[in-house]
Amino acid sequence: MTSNATFTGSQYLSLHLLETLVAVLPVRDENGSPKSIVYGGAERHMITSQARRRAERVHARDRANAGVGALAGRSTSTRTREWALITSRVLVSEHGWDQEEAIRTARAVIEATGLKFGDPAKKTVANLTKVLLFAPSDAGARIANHLSEREEQIRAWTTEYLTAQAASAAKAKKGPKKPAAEPADGAPEAADGTDGTADAKALPPLAPETRAAVLTALAPRDAIDIALYGRFLAEIADSPNVDGAVQSGHAFTVHEAEQVDDFYAAADDAKLDRKRNALDFLDSADESGAGMTGYQSLISGTFYRHAVLDRVKLRNNLRAAGMTVEEAEEASVAAEAEFVNAFVEAFPEAKKNSTASTGSLPALVLAFEGERPYNYAGAFQQPIDEKGGDGPAGPAAVERLLKHHVFVSGRREDIKTGRVLTYDPQIDTLLSGLELGATPVKYIKELTA
Repeated sequence: MTSNATFTGSQYLSLHLLETLVAVLPVRDENGSPKSIVYGGAERHMITSQARRRAERVHARDRANAGVGALAGRSTSTRTREWALITSRVLVSEHGWDQEEAIRTARAVIEATGLKFGDPAKKTVANLTKVLLFAPSDAGARIANHLSEREEQIRAWTTEYLTAQAASAAKAKKGPKKPAAEPADGAPEAADGTDGTADAKALPPLAPETRAAVLTALAPRDAIDIALYGRFLAEIADSPNVDGAVQSGHAFTVHEAEQVDDFYAAADDAKLDRKRNALDFLDSADESGAGMTGYQSLISGTFYRHAVLDRVKLRNNLRAAGMTVEEAEEASVAAEAEFVNAFVEAFPEAKKNSTASTGSLPALVLAFEGERPYNYAGAFQQPIDEKGGDGPAGPAAVERLLKHHVFVSGRREDIKTGRVLTYDPQIDTLLSGLELGATPVKYIKELTA
């Protein structure tokens, strides 16, 4: 698909951000330790792009649902394994279905569409799809409305489907009968679900109009966050995947990793109250010590973070979802504004109550346009050495990033309309004495045209 005819700006918006975090743990590995990489011969702490992207899209979605920001009132999405449960709740609350029947029906219909579910014998996963599905938030309601409109046919089909499924699964568990003789070379083997599962060929197919309705409900449609961040669904071949318009890099410290294993002790309120109000020495002599102790790793440092928005890809995604040229242009402008806001404002919420990590503000945001993405991670291949004369990592990183930008933009004619934003008064003073290659701004909304 060609780019939007009304769009005449640069294709890519590159965003670069420096932020200083103190005693936080926004992401962890499988052992509960901070994630790290080795870059420039030094270990660096890392905050994965996946964690940041989720924080950004949830931030934008919540604002849109609350009627706040550039995407207020627009369609957004939910990533979950609970689409059958969501559909069943709508069937119960809005259409008066029995709860158990609603769950059975929703699961059967979605399963017959092509999605696999968890083990029926395990209640915790029986009604959850095996994969997370990123779909418009109203998908469950749309599926429920369709099922309710065809209630009689759907009920009859569900009964037939579940009966055939149970019979096929029971037959599969018994295993195939022992053959009287080995099959001849090239003869087809039995295909009757010998792994203990129901044979899909033995199940009644879902009505074409119902399957189409489910696929339409789960399709990206006009969901802005799917157009931005994309989605991949391999289980249903005819359900469209979307290559997102946003590219994100892992954030990493501009200096060597700094970590502390913090010992903590949690008090037992009831025990301490009892000892405080003890009337005899036996109560007051109860075993001392905390109710629980342990260690948690915390990291500090100045991080470099990068993302880029492909404006043409965003418009093409929205056009592919059915928008007109004018609608896609209007939605893309709003999506870009909200994406930039989320890039600056959103933060992963792990350990937020014990570290106040979500209150951090960036030391510097650099935004500029170009005809290709630009990643400035190379500016920090040599780690900043605070003890070796580079000074505090924050100001040193700002100087190095802007020097790198001025150097690159002087050799790349497509780079233009650079802007910088800071929330640090020390950095603001520093900027007045530097060659920026960009225009200082005061508000997030000014970072993009």
